[in-house]
Amino acid sequence: MSHDTPPASLIIPTYNRADLLRRNLAQLAGQSLDTDRFEVIVADDGSSDDTEAAVGEFRDRLRLKYHRQEDRGNRVGTARNAGARLATAPLLIFLDTGTFVGRDFVDAHLRAHREVPGRWAIVGYTYGYDPEGVDAGLMRQLDESTPDELVERAGATLRDVRHAHLAAHEFDLSRLLVPYQNFFTLNCSVAAADFAAVGGFDEDFVGWGFEDLELAYRLLRDGVGLRMSRTAWAIESPHPRDPARFDELLRNMDRFFAKHPSPPLEVGWVLLMRYRDDYWTWEDELRQVLEQTAAAQGRDVTGEIAGVLAGLPTGGSLAVLGAGDQVPPGLPAAVLYDLDVNAVARLAAAEPGRHDVRHGIGLRTTLEDGAVDDVIVTSRLDGLWKRWGADLLAEARRIGKRVHVTATAAR
Repeated sequence: MSHDTPPASLIIPTYNRADLLRRNLAQLAGQSLDTDRFEVIVADDGSSDDTEAAVGEFRDRLRLKYHRQEDRGNRVGTARNAGARLATAPLLIFLDTGTFVGRDFVDAHLRAHREVPGRWAIVGYTYGYDPEGVDAGLMRQLDESTPDELVERAGATLRDVRHAHLAAHEFDLSRLLVPYQNFFTLNCSVAAADFAAVGGFDEDFVGWGFEDLELAYRLLRDGVGLRMSRTAWAIESPHPRDPARFDELLRNMDRFFAKHPSPPLEVGWVLLMRYRDDYWTWEDELRQVLEQTAAAQGRDVTGEIAGVLAGLPTGGSLAVLGAGDQVPPGLPAAVLYDLDVNAVARLAAAEPGRHDVRHGIGLRTTLEDGAVDDVIVTSRLDGLWKRWGADLLAEARRIGKRVHVTATAAR
């Protein structure tokens, strides 16, 4: 095989799924794109089956590299990073073991990056993908048909779990406030330089979930856009998932928010951690939060804050949820939250260094339990009260010993 640098490196993390891996490698060996044009890196998260032997069976058909790390639990982000370090191509394509591909898969990812100038990470459509359900008949169909045949015959019925959510926005991720919600590493691609620039996957994420969304969050912050490609498709083979993995998902959502506290992640955190099954309402709920608070952006709540302060003992610590762009003169040093980023900037500039000013709603904060003596929840949060009042109060009670609600909608 050629020793020239290939245009694409495929990275497949795996753990004790040798038979599925063999099918992956066979499909990659049959790509329409010459196999000299891409390399395949199997990143083994400590398998105890014959995974390494499975890789060896394809060394004469693919440009293959194999890396095995010690089995210390699910460390898929660490495995993917190890694979990326071995990659030589300018484009990294991530594919899960058991995510089957058609003949044009690699070429479709390459074309998706050429089609639109700029820095992009591509989210590939994945037929049959649904973490919450197992289609018992899908594996039989995969056994009886090639991926291309199955998609041609039954693709309309094998929808990606993201389909309805994305169809509502014409599959245009740039229209979304939370585009990273749709970035799943079972089928995606990103320029190697962009991946390296943000430091790859955060290896603090262990177990199932959110290491991919967190990567996409940092890519977006670094100026890399997200695009959906329906031609760079794959088919997810069905397999049961351990219900205990949901606890891993919750822990990783907690990590995600702790690393990137922001209003969108506050909404996502509450939906998943408190309501448990509202993941796909995240986008719409965030839009409603922004709409419901828009009317209060010019509201001055200095009088409300001053009124509460007049009845408090001196020397206590304070947090204000919905502080606005100004506070009463002489307000003791406090932690001040507001959703309006412009109000936050004006408030921080008014008395530089005096207050801890943060951009946030107040649904979830990074303050410790009982961090302050008193929490004031102002009328700037009135618009949220019907939907989120209980959550605002729960957070205020978690971080403060005493809670004072001046929001008129709460009365």
